[in-house]
Amino acid sequence: MELQKMEEQEGLEMLNGSVPECDKASSLEDGDPTAEVTAAEQEGFLPHAAGKKLSQFTDFEGKTSFGMSVFNLSNAIMGSGILGLAYAMSNTGIVLFVVLLICIALLSAYSIHLLLKCAGVVGIRAYEELGYRAFGPGGKVVAAVVICVHNTGAMSSYLYIVKYELPLVIQTFLGLTENTENWYMNGNVLIIIVSVCVILPLALMKHLGYLGYTSGLSLTCMVFFLMSVIYKKFQISCPLNGTEPVTSLVYYNGHNASSAGTAGDECTAQTFTVNSQTAYTIPILAFAFVCHPEVLPIYTELRRASKRRMQNVANVSILAMFVMYLLTAIFGYLTFYGNVESEMLHTYSEVDPLDRLILCVRLAVLMAVTLTVPVVLFPIRRAIQQLLFHGKDFSWVRHVSIAIGLLFVVNLLVIFVPNIRDIFGVIGATSAPSLIFILPSIFYLRIVPNEKEPLRSRPKIQAACFAALGFIFMVMSLSFIVADWVTTGRSSGGGH
Repeated sequence: MELQKMEEQEGLEMLNGSVPECDKASSLEDGDPTAEVTAAEQEGFLPHAAGKKLSQFTDFEGKTSFGMSVFNLSNAIMGSGILGLAYAMSNTGIVLFVVLLICIALLSAYSIHLLLKCAGVVGIRAYEELGYRAFGPGGKVVAAVVICVHNTGAMSSYLYIVKYELPLVIQTFLGLTENTENWYMNGNVLIIIVSVCVILPLALMKHLGYLGYTSGLSLTCMVFFLMSVIYKKFQISCPLNGTEPVTSLVYYNGHNASSAGTAGDECTAQTFTVNSQTAYTIPILAFAFVCHPEVLPIYTELRRASKRRMQNVANVSILAMFVMYLLTAIFGYLTFYGNVESEMLHTYSEVDPLDRLILCVRLAVLMAVTLTVPVVLFPIRRAIQQLLFHGKDFSWVRHVSIAIGLLFVVNLLVIFVPNIRDIFGVIGATSAPSLIFILPSIFYLRIVPNEKEPLRSRPKIQAACFAALGFIFMVMSLSFIVADWVTTGRSSGGGH
């Protein structure tokens, strides 16, 4: 009877998310998966080797390869934000943009390091549970809400692209120069069809690892997009006249010699500039690098999971996306200079709306963002399950209902959102700094014991400064964006 009472008491402590003792935490060594699993089993967050029932956030553990994990995380990083990078460069200049891009990439990798450190210490691989372990029920709710807000905004931006690009693809296929009033040219109708026929079946997958193949296809489409942007740089004249050039163009030091005499400053690359739209640059960059809600689910499903191995997955993914982002921004900006719009594909329509290569690019981008939506939806569903159905067995009815409900809400948002730049700006200025800077830092400060902190590097001081930087970034970005809305009536920026 005494043994039974002790077991019941231990089980209750596990359910309540009690903090492990320092000696358990200090036994975890970086890159030692055996130690991580042992400590996690002692806390009840991972299954025992005897094959007991898996908990919700550790299903499918250890079955996804390193390459597939890189595909999934890269796909989570790369999305609609890539279409706004040339616009961001036009409002900062090349030098300032490159500096900001490098800083955001490094800070994103560092914040993933903090998350993995916290997860390794307590044996938890769910973002919401880290919030619970750090601040109790309130921390869990805050983490879940931030994840839901950010990923809902990301899904909205992806479907926003479908809403405005798919009608143009159909229009080009039909050889039309203007949009008609037919239902198959209505973007609102098309996003509903795509959501039901393509996104929903993929969103019903039980495990995130299954989406590795679609993530690889999505990345391939975006590589084609990048190659096309580079190619078009040498095909489109500046200033834009609405048509493709009919004569050979001579380029010298990045300028179109055939139009240099009339282009003036309009076709001159700026190295450093600040204007009213510069306020959107850092939020756009932050939005483009957020993948943190997907990090711990991917870590859970990674084969031979360890902190070092997952950090390598993150580093490879961030480096690959950094190169793609930089090349896309540079060549997109040097194609249109100050005329680039907040959604770059629309700028190509000003040149030749029936261009076949751009048609293929639109199709590739549409496929890429469509296949990314299920990956982004996964953490939202997990957050809802952690908040409302924690500890309950898996249910297909609940699984399907949450996916349908989320897609319904996102479709409503896309139908009524006026501008994709607003999505980039607001989400990038609020939830993005929370996920990149603030939450990983304060989780680290609360969870990691002092015994695990090297005295020389003082990582807790670094984490505190990191969190403070996130708060400053959030306040400044929101202030500049609101000021821009007030002064311009939300009409500037060339959105559609």
